[in-house]
Amino acid sequence: MSLNIVSNPLIDKLPPHLKQFIKPQDYEEYTPIDQAVWRFVMRKNITSLRSVAHDSYIKGLQMTGISIDEIPSMYGMNRILKEIGWAAVAVDGFIPPNAFMEFQAYNILVIASDIRQLENIEYTPAPDIIHEAAGHAPIIANPDYAEYLRRFGKIGCKAISSKKDYEIYEAVRTLSILKEAHDTKPKDIEAAEKKVEELQNLKSEPSEMALIRNLHWWTVEYGLIGTTDAPKIYGAGLLSSIGESEWCMTNHVKKLPYSPEAAHQDFDITKPQPQLFVTPDFAYLCQVLEEFADTMALRKGGHRGLAKLIESENLGTIELSTGLQISGVFTRMIKNEDNEVIYFETTGPTALSFREKELIGHGTNTHDNGFRSPLGKLKGINLAIENMSPRDLKAYNFYDGEYIEFEFESGITIAGTNITGIRNIQGELILIQFSECTIKYKEELLFKPEWGTFDLAVGKEIVSAFSGPADDYSFDLVTHDSSTTQKRMYSNKEQELHSLYQSVRNIREGATTKFSLEAIFDILKADHTNDWLLPIEIYELVYDRDTGFASQILEHLERIKLEKPKIKHLIDGGLDIIKHNPTA
Repeated sequence: MSLNIVSNPLIDKLPPHLKQFIKPQDYEEYTPIDQAVWRFVMRKNITSLRSVAHDSYIKGLQMTGISIDEIPSMYGMNRILKEIGWAAVAVDGFIPPNAFMEFQAYNILVIASDIRQLENIEYTPAPDIIHEAAGHAPIIANPDYAEYLRRFGKIGCKAISSKKDYEIYEAVRTLSILKEAHDTKPKDIEAAEKKVEELQNLKSEPSEMALIRNLHWWTVEYGLIGTTDAPKIYGAGLLSSIGESEWCMTNHVKKLPYSPEAAHQDFDITKPQPQLFVTPDFAYLCQVLEEFADTMALRKGGHRGLAKLIESENLGTIELSTGLQISGVFTRMIKNEDNEVIYFETTGPTALSFREKELIGHGTNTHDNGFRSPLGKLKGINLAIENMSPRDLKAYNFYDGEYIEFEFESGITIAGTNITGIRNIQGELILIQFSECTIKYKEELLFKPEWGTFDLAVGKEIVSAFSGPADDYSFDLVTHDSSTTQKRMYSNKEQELHSLYQSVRNIREGATTKFSLEAIFDILKADHTNDWLLPIEIYELVYDRDTGFASQILEHLERIKLEKPKIKHLIDGGLDIIKHNPTA
């Protein structure tokens, strides 16, 4: 049965630019080998994580509908997640960092529904359902951690990216797709890896997004909790990695107290981490997050915030002291000697909003060729227009239908006919429209009458600058190409192996099957000599009741270990689970 996108009230509230990333889970596309990979990783992790994971993890597995024996369905997860105020959606691999975090702000867990291939069973740089569902989902059952995740999403989605960030995102996404595709040529992977490395090695000042992604990595993905001497794991990257969840607890990995300085510690997704950060509790995560947020343009605004938006070359928003929000691609600013922004410009479609709601008549259709405006106080009375009393406005001839000339402290002059004004809920003017308007600064004409009506953004300063639009519905942001994952076609030999895996699964679950375990093993030895996971599953079913058959399987596995020493530890780990913890 094909599973459609499973919704609930939280998912229904999502804006279109987030809904575009959601895809059906296509549960029937998971092969019997995929199911075996899930089961192996979960059994291995549960065995080792019982002693090293935070208490919330084991409890959360059951609370969030995660089964050890089979890949979870979105339907089952959403039915249970609804009880703790969350939801889950399936997406196609990597999505932009801002979008990923914005999902969290809506209390929605993003799950890449693909699953790693058997050859990447220990770790894959591509997001997959083992990492997302088995790593992230269980911990959100902890209310303190869930609140941190939500707060992180709310703040993180506003972080401003650099042009380099966007290039790295596309390069990493391409690399992850190539690595998980079954027919990728080694030279294509090598070229993609080189591209990522070249971009990462470019020296530049880290953007807000780069810094907050570091915080995300060292907490949500690779976080430890407790004390540096006796930490527990809560990061999803560690919880979903067979090898690294054990490696990170050794003395080879340095344990550091978590602090805002973690934002400046870069990471490499292709290698085990040489150091990890330990938070005393989940509440402290929120404290560090707030400290970092206080350094962001979101809360500081000013010329630095606007400069970050200009450098990003992408859609962003500034908010003025009146609450007026301007969303567009910012391309220019003029500053005075005190580094105060006295003028700004956008290029292309621009929208004006107040409190995240677009002002009527001031969407992208009206401002399709950009927006520009001076800022600051008026010369002579040292007041910003927003602070002017009715008497001040009268003195400056701010009347509808009247011609007016005035000058800002910066020296920018405006002359034109005052058409009308818009006020905020406090009664302050936030926008004034002029016709036949001329704006000058020194010898430069910033606006000419023949350009049409001019809308003056009222505000003495920029109090906030952030990524994305103020109103999610002001722009058409549905541009995502979801055609990255193609349905895989399997050869007859591969289909035969799937059938063998399914037969073992049927026997384990008491269902009917056309093959006996002995027949399955004979076919494996003859036609699938390098497969190591299915012999372990067969061994699990016979080790304590047919010692002769079990010995044959062990001999076969020993041969594979000699031929493929890199997977020796995986085979030994699988056998160890069976021998010492058969009910895991």
